[in-house]
This record gives sequence, C-alpha cells and structure tokens, in this order.
Amino acid sequence: MNRLVVFLWLILILFLQVFVLNNIHFLGYVNPHLYIVFVFIFPLNKNRFLFLTLAFLYGLSIDFFSDTGGIHAFSLLFISYLRLLFIKMFFKKNDLDYLLFNLHKEPFGQVFNYVVTLTFIHHFILISLANFSFNNMGGVLLNTLYSSIFTLILYFLGSYIFRKKQVN
Repeated sequence: MNRLVVFLWLILILFLQVFVLNNIHFLGYVNPHLYIVFVFIFPLNKNRFLFLTLAFLYGLSIDFFSDTGGIHAFSLLFISYLRLLFIKMFFKKNDLDYLLFNLHKEPFGQVFNYVVTLTFIHHFILISLANFSFNNMGGVLLNTLYSSIFTLILYFLGSYIFRKKQVN
C-alpha cells in the first residue's frame, strides 16, 4: 500500500474506533479495539523511531477522544515495540526481508498466530491498566479474552472483505 492509502485507512479506523466502537459494550463490558490494526498495516520499511512515535501519537489520539489518560498510547506503543520480535519469530524474517514484507502475502496460519498474539498482549495490558487492581484478575483475564475475540473477528472479517482478489 502506498502512504496515502495507509494514512486514509488509519484515519478511517481512528474515527470508527472513536465514534462507533468505543460505544459498543457487548454484554456490558466487552469492547472491540480495532485501532491496533495500525501495527499490522504500517509498512516495515519505515524508520523504527518514526513508527514508534506515530504509534504513541495514534494511541494518544484514541486516549484524547476516550478520556482514558494514556492507557491506549502505552498499550499500542508496547505492541509496536514488540512487532519486529514477533515478525522474526512467526515469519522467520530478517532485516533484508522487511522491504518486501507484506502481511497479506504470508501464510494464513502465521498471520493468525502473529495477530492473535499481539492482540492478546495489547488487550491484557489495556484492560489491566484500566482496572489497575490485582483483586479482579479473573475479570481482567475474562474481559481480555472476550474483547480480544471480538476484535479478532472484526479484524479478520474486515481483512477478508477488503482484500483485493489475487489473480493466479
């Protein structure tokens, strides 16, 4: 994807998160956090400092509209920092492969493991910081599980719907 398309998708996802998804509280507390797609669609061939800065600002903009005090910025920055580690782990890529890396061209099993892992890490950090108590660890884990599943369903459904048909 070129820069303009990525930028437009990120703005669209930001507004979708702020105005629609933040108002969904399925079963009273389950909330999808689709804005983490930022980590998945941002190109790897960019400067890492720039990527981490943009991830922080993107999370901070979610915090600004949600009045959550920085928990989205921290959790998004954390998984953004871990992204290269998990790409090396799941896709067996090195620094030379980053220029040609495209998540949509990788095998589904590896993409699934990568997206699920980062989503669960993000949601666990986000929900732990939101509750900020060890007394309700069962509720935090359950909320993390349900919110992650809801987010993953939306991500894979959207990814399937908006993927261009590939000609063999």
